[in-house]
Amino acid sequence: MTTTPAPAGVLRTAYQKSVAEYWNNEKDPVNLRLGDVDGLYHHHYGIGDYDPSVLEGPEETRDARIIEELHRLESAQADVLLDHLGPVAPDQRLLDAGCGRGGTSIMANARFGCQVDGVSISQSQVDFANGQAAKRGVDDKVCYHFANMLDTGFPTGAFQGIWNNESTMYVDLHELFSEHARQLAYGGRYVTITGCYNDVTGGRSKAVSRIDEHYTCNIHPRSAYFKAMAANGLVPINVVDLTAATIPYWELRAQSSLATGVEDPFLTAYREGSFHYLLIAADRV
Repeated sequence: MTTTPAPAGVLRTAYQKSVAEYWNNEKDPVNLRLGDVDGLYHHHYGIGDYDPSVLEGPEETRDARIIEELHRLESAQADVLLDHLGPVAPDQRLLDAGCGRGGTSIMANARFGCQVDGVSISQSQVDFANGQAAKRGVDDKVCYHFANMLDTGFPTGAFQGIWNNESTMYVDLHELFSEHARQLAYGGRYVTITGCYNDVTGGRSKAVSRIDEHYTCNIHPRSAYFKAMAANGLVPINVVDLTAATIPYWELRAQSSLATGVEDPFLTAYREGSFHYLLIAADRV
């Protein structure tokens, strides 16, 4: 088992400290209650059509049915991300950059049988995720670290695959992809699923700005991803527009008791075309 990188200097800027404080204090039911369904705690959204029957049936169990369906959609999203990592052998290693409470790392280990490391600048997320790995008996293979994904302290070329699942909007993309390129083995795969604003429609729309404000993040334009990848030896092999596939998740979430008020900006931005939900897979060359 690899030891945790030294935590000295993990939070380098006032902004990073504010993001860490946000996630250290975050106890949003939309993350916790969905994870309670099966013990996989995610910090991302869902894709795919929802089963309309969850809106029918007894009123007293309606919300529980919606919560289970939302969780199914967010786990389906993680499966699509993992599909794009390509072949991963049990003796190889993966990195979950911006791991949240660690659900996707658990899924990756279950699928590939390999070592998975997660990093977060939220100590409370790291502690929670390590507790979940221990409960599942996989803490010999899955470990979460209090570390900055812009400077993890992991060895060069250590990973066959790295992913960011809705965490790139908190960092400078050139810094991020430089660090990922350093850590990836030659031919290794990087995958991100992210929201990005549409260069064609101009700058951030009002709806996108509301999303930024809600999450204390800085959503990038679509073009920024490809420029930063090209500058850091990451060559895209797949680009998938998941925008239409994520809209049903938001429509269902808006009808649940877990709605936070950010559902309307997401739906508005997606429907007006100012915001896209993209998967990008790239190889390290």
